[in-house]
Amino acid sequence: MDADITGPSIPKLFGLTDRPGQNENGLLPVESSTGIKIMSLNLLLPDETEPVVWRGPLIGSAIKQFWTDVVWGELDYLVIDLPPGTSDAALTVLQSLPVDGIVMVTTPQELATMIVTKALKMADSMGIPMLGIVENMSYTVCPHCGEEIRLFGTSKAEEFADSVGTDLLALLPIDQGLASMADGGKIEQYDLPMHKLVSTVTSKLGD
Repeated sequence: MDADITGPSIPKLFGLTDRPGQNENGLLPVESSTGIKIMSLNLLLPDETEPVVWRGPLIGSAIKQFWTDVVWGELDYLVIDLPPGTSDAALTVLQSLPVDGIVMVTTPQELATMIVTKALKMADSMGIPMLGIVENMSYTVCPHCGEEIRLFGTSKAEEFADSVGTDLLALLPIDQGLASMADGGKIEQYDLPMHKLVSTVTSKLGD
């Protein structure tokens, strides 16, 4: 469920352009090539580049409708993608949906951890369990020698996770292959070295 209403990108990652169907019970999510059910505002717009200039109440209403008016059917998990920070979208999800836990994504910069800390404190004040932290763009791997290069400086993710009392789930590298597949709408075909790290994240969440 793409709850980033003003910056929806999930359909692009999966190469989806079909509009959602509908039956007597509500909207039908669009399914990806591997059967992942997806609902995003970009699937309802006439053009994927059309801007969504909405204020908070409209954003909140759209997110609630994605939960109540979409026929999700039987799911293993419902993963909700949110924009960074403590926006109206995040507040609506945490207040209005039965959230079992959250995973925070940060980057090595202290500026990013400051924003993530705000979101963590908001979730904690609402009694939402913290499942762990993922550090994105943690490093890149030299294609010639295999050395890990820390473009944004030394990672402080483990120290940060300890300071907020949660687990560090993974350090994800900058991967040109992943970026190319995401741009091409082929995210499900991704099976490069970082795939192992992603599998580790999902297995820990399953525990």
